[in-house]
Amino acid sequence: MIGILAVLSVSAAAGMRIALPLLVIGLIQGDSWQQVPLLNRIQPQVLIAVLTAWTLLELVVSKQLWGQRLLQSVELIFSPLVGAVMAMAVARILRLEPTQLVWILGAVGGLLALVLQLVKVGWFYRLQGLPTWAVLLEDILCVLLVLFAFRAPNSGGLIAMLLLWLAIRSSQSWYRWYKGGQVPK
Repeated sequence: MIGILAVLSVSAAAGMRIALPLLVIGLIQGDSWQQVPLLNRIQPQVLIAVLTAWTLLELVVSKQLWGQRLLQSVELIFSPLVGAVMAMAVARILRLEPTQLVWILGAVGGLLALVLQLVKVGWFYRLQGLPTWAVLLEDILCVLLVLFAFRAPNSGGLIAMLLLWLAIRSSQSWYRWYKGGQVPK
């Protein structure tokens, strides 16, 4: 159960950013890139350089409206893949068995990352851009979720489930708003 909570935690982080959680996993786990599917085929030095550059781009560009719009399109496409890869990596690092469970956790992690990313896109378009304080909070929460996955998986999993609950509540609110204000009479 602890492993599942850790997987949910990193998957929620992947629903917020792409490169930042992967970089944090690489930095706190050291040379465990061999446990990360797809990324284990890339040289570690090249991988860290690319992830660092992409993370800096995410952190700087996400504070501007045009940057948020650009990142949203890229993150919406790649967040399910990154969520699945990170979920499978954490499952392998924590030595969860059998292999079918790792694949199932990867699929669940990818779906959770996609749902959170879709909610983020929804809030972006409803508010016509996310405020800077919300983007900063998102960056901090992303790093904390990855750290919690390895240090306090109960807390990280609980935060991930809370984020999923907030996503469901947001979608219900949007549906009521759409039905109430957008239906032609």
